Amino acid sequence: MELRVKLLEWSAGLPVAILRKETAEKIGVHTNERISLRKISKHSKKVFTIVDIADGFFTKNEIGVSIELKKRCKLKEGQIVDINLAPMPESLIFIKKKLSGKKLENKEIKSIIRDIVNNSLSETEIALFISAIYKQKMSMKETIYLIEAILESGNRLNFRNKFVVDKHSIGGIAGNRTTPIVVSICTAAGLIMPKSSSRAITSPAGTADVIETLANVEFSIKEVKKIVSKTKGCFVWGGALGMVPADSKIINVEKMLRIDPEAQLLASIMSKKLASGSKYIIIDIPYGKNAKVDEKKALRLKRKFEYLGKYFKKNLRVILTRADEPMGSGIGPALELRDVIEVLDPKLNGPRDLEEKSLLLAGELLDMTGKAKKGEGIKFAQKILDSGKAFSKFKEIIEAQGGRLRKIKPGKFKKDLVAKKSGVIKEINSKKINSLARIAGCPVDKFAGLYLHFNKSDSVKQGEKILTIYAESKYRLKEAIKFYNEENPIILK
Repeated sequence: MELRVKLLEWSAGLPVAILRKETAEKIGVHTNERISLRKISKHSKKVFTIVDIADGFFTKNEIGVSIELKKRCKLKEGQIVDINLAPMPESLIFIKKKLSGKKLENKEIKSIIRDIVNNSLSETEIALFISAIYKQKMSMKETIYLIEAILESGNRLNFRNKFVVDKHSIGGIAGNRTTPIVVSICTAAGLIMPKSSSRAITSPAGTADVIETLANVEFSIKEVKKIVSKTKGCFVWGGALGMVPADSKIINVEKMLRIDPEAQLLASIMSKKLASGSKYIIIDIPYGKNAKVDEKKALRLKRKFEYLGKYFKKNLRVILTRADEPMGSGIGPALELRDVIEVLDPKLNGPRDLEEKSLLLAGELLDMTGKAKKGEGIKFAQKILDSGKAFSKFKEIIEAQGGRLRKIKPGKFKKDLVAKKSGVIKEINSKKINSLARIAGCPVDKFAGLYLHFNKSDSVKQGEKILTIYAESKYRLKEAIKFYNEENPIILK
């Protein structure tokens, strides 16, 4: 069926076509089912898209397209396209196979990833795939197939410099914002660090969310190369680069499910490191009672990452760090950024735990690449930090990304929560703190968040502020206060 394109200034978060009811009935498609769409031209390719049904926006001979579908197919107003009912993707058979506990072959995993990228699978079907690998797990061979399939699905960065480095944390710890500090130190030392980061999945902020409070994080491959050639580093959102589009789509669904399967975690991290052309890689695995993983799982992940590093011929080290509480003082994009600046600026005193961990990770990279004498990486990293060179480099990268340093003002609504009794802080539950920050509005509300006035084992007097909640709306603040009172994330003894 041939229809005329009606462009809608409407973003659905993914490519979506809208049909009138009678048009949908004519081809036998229902809401959330798929159709194929092809431009009427010689070399046009068929793409698949999800369907929504609505009346009143256009005529029965028109098809409405979301902003995402317009960009993907480069559609123009009034253009004629041919649409048909899409067949059920073969990859659904493979997803069901995995759900039943059977191992997948290389071609079957490639089929799933290919269908995720070309929009042949709906979010519900992607969720089924994530649930299958979460429940049934994947062998190391399947994980390698998954990494290779995700890697093949997108673009790659290629830097000829032999000192291209990267680091990645498995996440889960509020305030663990080491990346901007590590990148600033390493690039100031002469290393190339084209850092692409994800947005938050289960935590209150990802590095991309944090940097976005100051600068743009969405760039093309060409633009990233220009920034890196000028500054040696960058802080960009990986989803905009088209390097691992399958991973970006999977992560979006993981956010809704609030689960992060081990095989997908390994594949997500390794595919991004390989796509960015990194030769030296540090993997940070925080573990602890309320972290994403306990010590036993952290050790298992360490062995798997090391195996993958050898398999893909990369110089890779894994660092396990005990994480019994959130890191730094600020939690949420803007407040974590303030911590980062206070660590980088030699005139300020930032959170010591954040500084020490950043120095550890940067020191390892300086040691691995031979930029520092063996065993003196941390000492060299501290020298760069204290000199102000890292802070200058941070500002240089921010400016190259169209931003500038400015005073950070947290959310306009706030509440200071005080100690009801004197005592010692026995526990700050990271998982509950993550949930509290998200209820306050993180990471969508960039200036929402939490400020911790004390750390675990600190003595507190009755009436002293122990936590401040910031929100962009009174409703969010009210709900956050309610959660704090019910869940008690900070325990005094």
